[in-house]
Amino acid sequence: MTEPGTVYLDHAATTPMLPVAVEVMTAHLQGVGNASSLHASGRRARRVVEESRETIARAIGCRPGEVVFTSGGTEADNLALKGIYWSRHDADPRRRRILSTAVEHHAVLDPLAWLAEHEAAEVELLPVDERGRLRVDALRESIERDPGSVALISVMWANNEVGTLQPVTEVVELAAAYEIPVHTDAVQAVGAVPVDFAASGVDALTLTGHKLGGPYGVGALVVRRELDVTPLGHGGGQERDVRSGTLDTPGIAGFAAAVEAAVKAQPEHAERMQALRDDLVRRILEVVPGSHVHGPQLDRAATDRLPGNAHIGFPGCEGDSLLMLLDARGIECSTGSACSAGVPQPSHVLLAMGCDAEQARHSLRFSFGHTSTAADVDAVVEAIVPVVERARAARR
Repeated sequence: MTEPGTVYLDHAATTPMLPVAVEVMTAHLQGVGNASSLHASGRRARRVVEESRETIARAIGCRPGEVVFTSGGTEADNLALKGIYWSRHDADPRRRRILSTAVEHHAVLDPLAWLAEHEAAEVELLPVDERGRLRVDALRESIERDPGSVALISVMWANNEVGTLQPVTEVVELAAAYEIPVHTDAVQAVGAVPVDFAASGVDALTLTGHKLGGPYGVGALVVRRELDVTPLGHGGGQERDVRSGTLDTPGIAGFAAAVEAAVKAQPEHAERMQALRDDLVRRILEVVPGSHVHGPQLDRAATDRLPGNAHIGFPGCEGDSLLMLLDARGIECSTGSACSAGVPQPSHVLLAMGCDAEQARHSLRFSFGHTSTAADVDAVVEAIVPVVERARAARR
């Protein structure tokens, strides 16, 4: 729960747990048993894990054996990128290239940088258009230049900053012609838009609990059984010998309950989030001169953008200043930029979309979730004008 009186609009960073997930996880915290043990307590824990695996599989359209539990999205992305690259490269040393986009989350970009530095991988970050959408023509050209050298492709399902939905279907169609595996980070997508693993045709998919109403510290890599993945760590051989380690039975149970609930409620949830988001954007653009939307515009947002994402630029301001001024009023949101030694850095996503450095620092992301209300929108609209005026005055 957030503090009383706080307007929490940072659900893309993390969202409060759903009551059903809290209830299920709490019940299992009182139990005991290692899911790898053979005695009765261990078998009970194993049953919880496997039933949770089946629940997640039904919700996202995969086989239960394809769900590999991890500590969250970052570990799942690392396992996919490194594990698939190592397996593919070992099978054919020509496969050195990894194709991805310039707007990926750092949970993808940083492992790719590590593979380039330490494993001689050739990483190509493909361009996006002004909406933040992968240029499919660039992907096609890159593949066709030397398809036999491509180890894998990784393209996120939905962007965490500006909410752009990526052309996953087109990516899979291009890759399938050359039998290149495709990984997608779907952390922001599951529960927000329809996600079906089997129907999508991807080979590996990342999701995590705390983005959809589940607990922190638990997630999964959904990966086809036929695809070899070299493990990152070694130990007890759990999770198909791909991810060793004692399984977090209560966390997995809460995670599964959240996935099931979020996917079941997705159509109604998306409609409500989109209505709140559209109202916020419309009203801010009306009262703040020069403000503008980054990413897909509202007339395309129903199909091109996450329903709960509003990414708005405020020229003449620093995003960090806006964030702190709103925080002082009890309104919590985020910027897309990073901060290094106290100096705001421009968002790599906005830079890739064609913004200059100043434009890439003047934005705020408001992201809605299951606890969001119309009163939250009213509070932001009431506060935004004096906050922007103060932020602009500070730069004069």
